[in-house]
Amino acid sequence: MFMNKMALVACFSLVTTGGHAADLTATYESAPVVVDVFNWTGAYIGLNAGYGWGDFDHSVQTKRPEGKSPLPGTPESEIDYEILDQATHTASPDGFVGGVQLGYNWQFDQLVVGVEADIQGGNIKGSVSGGDAPYNFAADTKIDWYGTARARVGYILAERFMTYATGGLAYGHVESYMSYAGYDSSVSKTKAGYAVGGGAEYAFDNHWSLKAEYLYTDLGDIDSFSAQRGYTKFSAETDASFQTVRMGLNYRF
Repeated sequence: MFMNKMALVACFSLVTTGGHAADLTATYESAPVVVDVFNWTGAYIGLNAGYGWGDFDHSVQTKRPEGKSPLPGTPESEIDYEILDQATHTASPDGFVGGVQLGYNWQFDQLVVGVEADIQGGNIKGSVSGGDAPYNFAADTKIDWYGTARARVGYILAERFMTYATGGLAYGHVESYMSYAGYDSSVSKTKAGYAVGGGAEYAFDNHWSLKAEYLYTDLGDIDSFSAQRGYTKFSAETDASFQTVRMGLNYRF
């Protein structure tokens, strides 16, 4: 009789212990998984460095009135000129560029829209000479600094990687030292133009990203030379356009 009671107690203990174990298994919940989703929205600042090259076109011209010299005081619009010399001498400048940039991005799904401004120091310079006497020509021209203020429109191809197109205002300082037809001249001007290009950017960290960028920059035409001997006029115009490739490092706030 005593043995039967002990057997019943043992069976009851096993049943209740199994029930508690089942309850513990049923109420267990795994910890939630936190997914780190990167977003391009926000402000950033960075550094860049690269190489610039291009074409500086120097268009020269010598002209004088046709036939007899006009009477003093004759309006310029009433004088017919003949061209004695006209040519374009092209320098092939190149050099280092480097600077800083800052901007802001807004991300909309896979589209990234932003604005960026940069200021660059550099030494993009080139020399050219040519022409036949008496219209010998020589010029040394350089851009020692420039900057841009541009819009950017990008598309996210993969997580943390996007390509983009960019364009906007450009400005820069152009210096040119020139000799033409026996006259010497120098000019130093800050000009405004435009810049267009594109690039790619990869965020290797939540705060840091690397970019590669190409830009075509045109600062427009510069009246770089003007002289006069009697009624004969000598002039030159310089077109300062160049291209750059740059690598940049950005920090995102």
